[in-house]
Amino acid sequence: MRVVFLDDVDGVARAGEIKNVADGFARNFLLPRRLAAAATSDMVQKADSRARALAVGQAKADEAAEGVALILAASPLVLTARSGEQGRLFGSITASDIAEALSARAGTAIEHRQVLIDQPIKEVGSQEVTVDLTRNVKAQVTVDVQAEA
Repeated sequence: MRVVFLDDVDGVARAGEIKNVADGFARNFLLPRRLAAAATSDMVQKADSRARALAVGQAKADEAAEGVALILAASPLVLTARSGEQGRLFGSITASDIAEALSARAGTAIEHRQVLIDQPIKEVGSQEVTVDLTRNVKAQVTVDVQAEA
């Protein structure tokens, strides 16, 4: 079935794209959730105008996120935690801890889902962390974990 996507669907398409998808996927998932519509000429025009509006909004969000990315990457983020003699932490530094500290630094809300780390940090030292600010803007932040005195 040929459909026009009205909204972004992760891993499938972005708003405004026209694609052929399986009939069942369109009938059972896309159409009931209003993520897509049948590709008629009227719907193609509506989706195209909506995609342009979303692109303008995304460009503005990206521009604001670029400024936040510069603030975040300017200097290392220093976090302190209790640790043992060999540098192992009692507990760990999680994405939530990093997001909270970054939110305070940047002055904007950063959610823990935006902080991309494979595993919680469990040792003293520096580690590179990626922060996904928008779809197109990512910031590399150095997290420096130090032992409490």
